[in-house]
Amino acid sequence: MEMKKSGKIQYLEPRIFAERALSVQGFTTRHEGVSRQPYNSLNLGTGTLDSPHSVEGNRSLLARSFGATLEKFITVTQVHGEDILLIDEPNQDYSHFLKIECDAIVTNQPGVMIGVSVADCFPVLLLDPVKRVIAAVHAGWKGTAAGISRKGVETMVTMFGSDPRNILAAVGPGIGPCCYEVDSPVIAAFRKGETDQIAFAEDKGNGKWQLDLSEANSRQLLSAGIRMENLDQETHCVSCSKELFFSYRRDGGETGRQMGFIMLSVE
Repeated sequence: MEMKKSGKIQYLEPRIFAERALSVQGFTTRHEGVSRQPYNSLNLGTGTLDSPHSVEGNRSLLARSFGATLEKFITVTQVHGEDILLIDEPNQDYSHFLKIECDAIVTNQPGVMIGVSVADCFPVLLLDPVKRVIAAVHAGWKGTAAGISRKGVETMVTMFGSDPRNILAAVGPGIGPCCYEVDSPVIAAFRKGETDQIAFAEDKGNGKWQLDLSEANSRQLLSAGIRMENLDQETHCVSCSKELFFSYRRDGGETGRQMGFIMLSVE
């Protein structure tokens, strides 16, 4: 991925998406917003104790920097589940989607920016350049164990006729295995769910594992039919990169949220 800047927004962009020139997309950093410490400065998370006015200002800045409007900037109430919001027709009012509890958004509507907020969990973006469909997925350990990234691909296939071999995928920055120690209940959830992904947990003994959620989601996407050459994976660990990213675990829960976002261009 490549670090870029649009307006004031500093962000990481998957090269394979940019080459198609069908959408705008990226993974934000913590810089160039209006929020004060400890949310400084581009906090995009509505579920934080930051000033709602600051968060709205940051979201408006993000939308305007990429030619979108705040009224068509769609996020949802994330609950670490596996439900997916489908937007397949124009809406007069998009604001009601903010209250829907789910962890992924799939749409074929141009000019509608969709996004997921994260502070350790992984943002996953999908683009089908043939059917012109996009998705934004929030993948924490619960969602990953439940197959949320795979289900995002399956929704595009089922609802829009996408061919997985055409879909581009990008796994954005999240907490790396270097900083992500988990216990037995987390591993048990993987054994019940996406069992093949247990290979990406290193047993440290004493009921502790180092879990690689980025690799788990990447392998999940590949198993859904995504081609290796169509997959981009960011290597930054947000916990190790305090100057660039928020991290819930590193900062003791009092921190902001970055975002993975994507919007189809209007033809």
